[in-house]
Amino acid sequence: MEPANDLKSPLLVSSSQVPSDSNHQPVECSISINSNFDFDENPYAFIGSNGFEVPGSTTLDPFRNHTPKIQGVYELIKVIVCVPIALIRLLLFGLCLAIGYVATKTALYGWKDKQNPMPKWRCRVMWITRLCCRGILFSFGYHWINRKGKPAPREIAPILVSNHVSYIDPIFFFFELFPTIVASESHDSMPFVGTIIRAMQVIYVNRFSHQSRKHAVNEIKRKASSDRFPRLLLFPEGTTTNGRLLISFQHGAFIPGYPIQPVVVRYPHVHFDQSWGHISLATLMFRMFTQFHNFMEVEYLPVVSPSEDHKESAIRFAEKTGRAMARALNVVQTSHSFVDYMILSKAADSGQENPSHFVVEMAKIQQLFHLSSSDALDFLDKFLAMNPDSSGNVRFQDFLRVLRLKPCTLSQKMFEFIDVGKNGNITFKEFLVGSAHVLNQPLFRQACEVAFSESDLDEDDHISMQELGASLMPAMETLSSDEVYGLFGLFDGDGDGRISKGDFVNCLRMNPLLIALFSSHFLHKDSEPDASAGLLEEMV
Repeated sequence: MEPANDLKSPLLVSSSQVPSDSNHQPVECSISINSNFDFDENPYAFIGSNGFEVPGSTTLDPFRNHTPKIQGVYELIKVIVCVPIALIRLLLFGLCLAIGYVATKTALYGWKDKQNPMPKWRCRVMWITRLCCRGILFSFGYHWINRKGKPAPREIAPILVSNHVSYIDPIFFFFELFPTIVASESHDSMPFVGTIIRAMQVIYVNRFSHQSRKHAVNEIKRKASSDRFPRLLLFPEGTTTNGRLLISFQHGAFIPGYPIQPVVVRYPHVHFDQSWGHISLATLMFRMFTQFHNFMEVEYLPVVSPSEDHKESAIRFAEKTGRAMARALNVVQTSHSFVDYMILSKAADSGQENPSHFVVEMAKIQQLFHLSSSDALDFLDKFLAMNPDSSGNVRFQDFLRVLRLKPCTLSQKMFEFIDVGKNGNITFKEFLVGSAHVLNQPLFRQACEVAFSESDLDEDDHISMQELGASLMPAMETLSSDEVYGLFGLFDGDGDGRISKGDFVNCLRMNPLLIALFSSHFLHKDSEPDASAGLLEEMV
């Protein structure tokens, strides 16, 4: 792949031109480049980029609770009337929780062999906890629950999957089926809840650890294959939604290849949305306590089996199951994921007025760019530091401030490259997809290494502040000492006053857009424009 041919002579500064300061303090290194140094419209063409497109998104927010506050005279009067009832319900809730907790502790007492199924006498004790769960549901206003269909026998479908709308879902299934569940490791430390889910012979998983996810899949296989264990229940969406659509499925339930029975849960309502969207648990519980009755419907769907010719494909199996559940719910399935919920929560915690603007349908982006969840959250932190406005847009000046850039031709081209909508602002999705696009270019890593080598003028395996300033001059036209100092601080990750190769590459991985600052190093000195492919060919 050839770099842009309209770049002129490289204008690299020789080591004799580097200002000397052994203490690495900010020095005056403003240098004017007397040359016509033209950058291509695409400042990332030299690493193989042909530009990018931002995947389209649904305008729906799957995590939004539509009645976060008491609205309307009728609802206000109902809440006031139900306050005395709520106190009685709260007492019932506390009593059931206490009795269930004691029963669970009794069932778990002295049980150390957690690799084998819970002995039958302990399971019988857990019936007390299961009945207490029904009492908890009653206290929350679920006096009756409409069921449609029946659970398939365990030998036919050892795994059930369900959409996840509220914390009520697992309480119902605990009472109804007493299944083994897959839960986040963080749930183990939760008061009361941690003890109860341990009795369900829970499979813990850290969704950010590949080894933990692999172990969880192996445990799902092991327990699904033995009739001695309870059936397994998984919520493949990985988080709660408002029930108005399905989000993308994680594949842990589908990898083993066992037949699966889908279950759909609905919460019909008019005045009070019972979903655990972006709303506090205390608020949701209070609203439930102050309703005359809360409606819940559970429908067991026909068993879905993997196709023989695609039995190895967990993705196809998950898609087929998702389609069956979406049809039953009469909703669409989107590419949102658990990471979107984390993004939404972080944006809300940072004080963003409309955090839903930051939801990007991460499943699609991760599929296209192989971007990790932690990288996506790091890019969000960077974007939030740019002070987005109430519409979630960032202006050019704030983009420059966070990336420590100065207004110039190159920085303008970098911003325009990200501004796919060409409206003078960038959204988080544009910033995320643009950064991931650059990071995902096949020549990005090699470009980082060559840029470091070319910037290390004295070849001591470190870049000083003076070397960095000299290296950036061809691209940035002029740089003041403060501007060099700011960029140096960004690259000097460990703060030791010099930039190692690890510091350099890590900074560019976290800020991939900055690789454009080193595009001049991919041209030969004093060469004709058409001869500029040499260094890039050496990289490849």
